[in-house]
Amino acid sequence: MIGTYAAALAVCVASLAMGQALIVLCGRARWSWSAAPVGLAILCAVCWGTVRLPGHGQVSAIVVLVLVALSLIYLQGKGVWREALDGWPVLVVAAFGASLPFIVEGHFGILGTSFNPDMSQHLLAASQLAHGHVGQLEHQGYPLGPHSIVVALNKGLDIGLVKGFSGLSVAVAVLAPLTALAAFRERPQLVRTAAALVVGLAYVVASYFAQGAFKETMLALFLLGFVLCLRESWREPIESQWRFVPLALIPVGAVYTYSFPGLLWLLGTAVVWTLVELSRTALASSAGGAPMGVPRRAQAEPSTVGVIGATGPAAGAPGPFPLRPILIGIGVLVVLVAPEIGRMIDFHKFETFDPNGPGLGNLFGQISPFEALGIWPSGDFRLAPGDGAVPAAAYYLGAAFGTVLLIYGVWACWRKRETVVLSGLFVAVVAYLAARVGGTAYTSAKAIEIVAPLCALTILLPLTERAQLFLSTINPAKGTAGRSRSGMLATAALVVFLAAAGLCSALALANAPVGPSTYTPALASMRPLVENDSTLILASPELLEDDHGTNYLAWELRGGRVCIATRSEVGGKIPTGVRYVIVQGSRHKPPFKGLRLRKAISPYVLWEVKGPVAKQSVCPLIAVRQARQGPAR
Repeated sequence: MIGTYAAALAVCVASLAMGQALIVLCGRARWSWSAAPVGLAILCAVCWGTVRLPGHGQVSAIVVLVLVALSLIYLQGKGVWREALDGWPVLVVAAFGASLPFIVEGHFGILGTSFNPDMSQHLLAASQLAHGHVGQLEHQGYPLGPHSIVVALNKGLDIGLVKGFSGLSVAVAVLAPLTALAAFRERPQLVRTAAALVVGLAYVVASYFAQGAFKETMLALFLLGFVLCLRESWREPIESQWRFVPLALIPVGAVYTYSFPGLLWLLGTAVVWTLVELSRTALASSAGGAPMGVPRRAQAEPSTVGVIGATGPAAGAPGPFPLRPILIGIGVLVVLVAPEIGRMIDFHKFETFDPNGPGLGNLFGQISPFEALGIWPSGDFRLAPGDGAVPAAAYYLGAAFGTVLLIYGVWACWRKRETVVLSGLFVAVVAYLAARVGGTAYTSAKAIEIVAPLCALTILLPLTERAQLFLSTINPAKGTAGRSRSGMLATAALVVFLAAAGLCSALALANAPVGPSTYTPALASMRPLVENDSTLILASPELLEDDHGTNYLAWELRGGRVCIATRSEVGGKIPTGVRYVIVQGSRHKPPFKGLRLRKAISPYVLWEVKGPVAKQSVCPLIAVRQARQGPAR
């Protein structure tokens, strides 16, 4: 527990401190909740850039510690921390939500075991980085920025790899709702807290957290942060020539976390938004008035900056185009991404992108895009409506309700000129459609997860504003007679959506399986020795029953025939056809007679049966696809 929360706290403090220091350094005097994704991007870039230096993570830890210390010193006396303290309710509730899997399971360990075995590969890659070895993922151009953060935690704070990944996942689950606060800064405390939590921990995001898929939750955070940082730059412009540097750093983090697909999501949003704003401004200029959708009371307000960086919904009048700040931002992005270009080229050949491959990963089939709307009452996002305890009608009702709210949200956001949010949503929807048509179920499910926070944001931005306006204009003397019917309807819809979406996210978090608390690459290193013969793994009842160890062990030895059992289940007889036996224990005492020592890699010992064995084995073939899918919970 201490290691997991220490890692989460370290990532949160480092991200917020470094991100806010850079934002202040680039000219913004007030606190910005965009600091979270900006700082996390810096953390990814710094750790990945230094993890392969001598010490294999020690330099990373030292550099990050120095940068955090300098950031905190620089921020002293800047007056930014007072507003930051307003985020404590979101921090507390988000941390509790991220802790639900560990509370329900009763122990800390590998998130998502039996849902998704991919963490085994991530742990192996981090272990190889920590020992200076070039593993298969690194050789294939796989983005290892998050892994380098875990290695820095391991070398700097002596936090184990399992605890490091769990802590990183918890930190992202906390930073995402904190980032969402940027959209609800002016809302009442209770409203902005609930809205930020539902956006940052949208149902599919919570489901991916539950299966230990930290890369997807990080990319969702980067996209949300990019949208809100660009929105902030548009609505609250500053004169600094460096004002777009924090915005440019978020795609850098996306690249080191998700390679070129992450870059496409974010830059696509920027391009679409720029085209939309240029088109609206051109139309407004030709019509001789304010852009379409601008309220009448706002049309008289002057624009202070122009097309890029205009002041909120009143903007649109032609003004000086901030070419130099934009070029500086692009230059920073190009310089920091350039070292990864060769690896991005290698990564495009990765098996995930092969439309002719297995394509399902740990899924059972295509998941519904309606899950992105946040109301999906199932602890397992992979299940079809009605396959769980909740009737199918509840899914369809929630999807219909969410769809109506999303349509209203798109219309209201267009009228309020929330074009940044709509551009991000548009790019995310296009990415999903492209993955659905030309990709696999596995890639389209990731696209649904990444778009989910933007769907919730599009729904909640106008609803929270309408509800706030309604509540502020209630006339106590007139009672209900003084209330707007549409305002009452919007407030009721807001309450229902927040409650339903929040409960669905909590259900996904509470249903997350938690696996073993420690990791060793020993089993994976034995795979080449046993893959052509049947293997029996003798494990403790605690590992198999409490830690979901069956799926974890099967994935470690995937590709061969594997039996997994306790000593009491096997008795004193080796199953038919078994050539190898793997146990945890002493190399001097074989578990059965007739065995000879083949290899010992602490804490596992590999024994081989003396003499011939039956050709037919009772052990099942643990194929890669079978191991990845696992059973539903």
